[in-house]
Amino acid sequence: MRRPRQFFLSTAFAFFVWSPARAADDIGIVYLGLNTPHHIASTLLDPPPADPGLKGAALAVADTNTTGRFTNQHFSLGVMNEPDAAAVEMAFRLALAAGKKLFVANLPADLLLKLADTPGAASAVILDATSSDDRLRQADCRANMLHIMPSRAMLADALMQYLVSKSWSRIMLLVGRDPDDALYADAIRHAAEKFQITIRADRPWIFNAAAQQADTGHYQVNDEVVKATQGVSYDILVVADEADKFGDELAYRTDQPRPVAGTQGLVPTAWAHAMDEYASTQLQTRFHREEGRWMTPEDYGGWLAVRAIGEAATRSASADPAKIIAYLHSPDFSVSGYKGPELTFRSWDGQLRQPVLLATDRSLVSISPQPGFLHQTNDLDSLGYDQPESSCHHR
Repeated sequence: MRRPRQFFLSTAFAFFVWSPARAADDIGIVYLGLNTPHHIASTLLDPPPADPGLKGAALAVADTNTTGRFTNQHFSLGVMNEPDAAAVEMAFRLALAAGKKLFVANLPADLLLKLADTPGAASAVILDATSSDDRLRQADCRANMLHIMPSRAMLADALMQYLVSKSWSRIMLLVGRDPDDALYADAIRHAAEKFQITIRADRPWIFNAAAQQADTGHYQVNDEVVKATQGVSYDILVVADEADKFGDELAYRTDQPRPVAGTQGLVPTAWAHAMDEYASTQLQTRFHREEGRWMTPEDYGGWLAVRAIGEAATRSASADPAKIIAYLHSPDFSVSGYKGPELTFRSWDGQLRQPVLLATDRSLVSISPQPGFLHQTNDLDSLGYDQPESSCHHR
C-alpha cells in the first residue's frame, strides 16, 4: 500500500513543478516629472539632488514587487521626465491614449490642474507626490487627484501645535520675496490664528544673502539679521523661505537669543533623514544603500505614492486600474508610512492623513499632532483644513 501512495505523491509533485504558472498581472504606473534645473541653495554644503521624487518611486516599485511575488502582481514604472510643461502635457495625453490610468506626479500646481482637466483624465488618478499647495486641496481641488505630501496648512499647524505645547505663544514672522514664501507665510498666519499664537511682528526679508560670499560678508549678514529682528519681543523666529535663500543665515544672529523655525531651523516636514522611529531605519537604509544619499521629502512622496497604488492593488486583488482607483478612494484604504498610524485619504479633499515630523538637520525633535490635540473622528485631522472649513467642491 505504500508504493501507490508514494507514486501518487511523486506524480502530484511532478505536476506542481512542471505545470506552467499563470503569468503575473502587470500593473503599469506612469511617473510624470519636469526635468528642469533646481534652485541653488544659499549653501553648497547640501546640494539638491538632480532627481528628487523619482528615486523614491523607483524604490517603492522594488518594495511593492516583493509583495507582488505572492499576489501574482508585477508593478512597472514608466518614467516621463520632460523638459517643459508642454512636453509633460503631451506625454500625459499619449499615456492616456495608451490606456494608462495610474499616474504619480512631481509637478507644480498649475501644471497638475491642466493634467487633471485634460479630456479623458476623469477616469484616471493623479497622485500628487510633491506639491504642498493648499489651493489644490481647497477651491482648485479635483476629484481625480490625490495628495501625498502634507499641505502647507498641515505643516504650519504641526509647528503651531508644538509651540503651544512649549508655551511659546509669541512669534516673529520673517518672509522671503518668492511667491512660494508668501504662500508659506499665509499658512503660518492662518495656523497662528487657529491656535491663538500671537504674531508680534510680520516683516519681509529684503537683504541679498549672496553678499555673504564676499570678503568679510558675514559681518554684513550679521548686521542685517540684527536690523531685521530688533525692536520686538518674541519667543521664536518663524521664517518663510521655501526658496532656501536666507533662512540658514538667521540662527545665532538675531537681535535677541531666540530659536528659528519654519522652512529652516526646526522644520515641519513629511520626512527627514534624522527620522529613526517606527522602524523607519529600514526605509532609510534601503534608500541610502541604493542611492548613496539620504531620502528627501520629495523622495518620500514618490515612494509613498507608489506604495499607495501597490497597497490598493493588493487589497483589491486586482490589476484593473478602475478597481485600484476605486479602492484608493474607499474608506477601507490605508497604507503604512513608517510614521506610526496607518495613513488614509480624506474624503473631502483627497489629502493623505499623516503625522508631520518636526526636525532639525541632525535631530527628530517631535511629531505632530501633539499630545492633547484631539479630533472628534481622527486626531490627524487636527492638521490642515478640516471638512467643515474645506472649500473643496469637486469631489
